[in-house]
Amino acid sequence: MTPPPAAGAPRTAVPARFKAACPDCRTRCELPAASLRLVIGASARTTFYAFTCPRCAGAVRKPAGRRIVELLTGGGVRTLRLHTGQNAQLRPVPGPR
Repeated sequence: MTPPPAAGAPRTAVPARFKAACPDCRTRCELPAASLRLVIGASARTTFYAFTCPRCAGAVRKPAGRRIVELLTGGGVRTLRLHTGQNAQLRPVPGPR
């Protein structure tokens, strides 16, 4: 067992991993933040996260509700915010610092 860090000692951040499942091959896996993308649209219908299944290489896209958005952005997942209108564009959302 590792002793706890001394008071005032810097903490080492543990990279976030997220549990996900592929609807095609039914694989359940843990993915690092770098393997996921979050897209925030104008509505719940256009807000989703996506990843490539590590087993079957299928492209997976799943809806992301408010809680999922909070968890993914807090865990460092790269995020795009879709802007609609006359000058539609994609802009990255700043991650945690």
